[in-house]
Amino acid sequence: MNVGIIVFPGTWSDRDCEFALSSFKNVKSFFIWHKDSIPKNIDAIVLPGGFSHGDHLRAGAIAQFSPVMKDVSKFNQEGRPIIGICNGFQILCESGILPGALIRNKNLKFNCSFVNLKSSRSRKFTSLIPENKILKIPISHGEGNYQADNNTLNTLLENNQIAFQYCTESGLINNHSNPNGSLNNIAGIVNKNGNVLGMMPHPERSCSLDLGSEDGNLIFKSMIKSF
Repeated sequence: MNVGIIVFPGTWSDRDCEFALSSFKNVKSFFIWHKDSIPKNIDAIVLPGGFSHGDHLRAGAIAQFSPVMKDVSKFNQEGRPIIGICNGFQILCESGILPGALIRNKNLKFNCSFVNLKSSRSRKFTSLIPENKILKIPISHGEGNYQADNNTLNTLLENNQIAFQYCTESGLINNHSNPNGSLNNIAGIVNKNGNVLGMMPHPERSCSLDLGSEDGNLIFKSMIKSF
């Protein structure tokens, strides 16, 4: 599998994603500048975390107009896998590829810490996560508060599009385990076709026990197997 990692001005998690993916056999990563086209040999796309264009206006608002996003939209229409991590999730929402919006954290503070996640195993990006396993993955954001209108939320629930929810170590979903005020403790969602995942936590920063967790590997492994 050839994975294209999109790099915008201000992206900082691109090399972290490359490092995480380098541990998988038969997976090669390629950096793609935001003004370039996606090569035809690319099988999957990662939009990594960072502060694209300095997060001016709001996170992801300017990046949605980068030339590469036309190819990302086409990639989505063809049903090929896309993962948007943190700022990448924000960009996917701003560009309309995923529904909803990411706004300022409820406490208006930047949050950089490990969180616990409950996943939906019926999705392609979570298929290899063991049943009842609580993931330990870090967040690093100031605008991770996922919000959507009631119709959008109902659609997400009906179609099982909520991939990850913030929870306690025992798997309890409550206000105490919500680090940013996200609606329904939402930490990640997929599109209706299941080929696009957006999530605020950073799986690439939980790819080794040396980093405190290797749970993020389960997400990348699920993508590789499913697609």
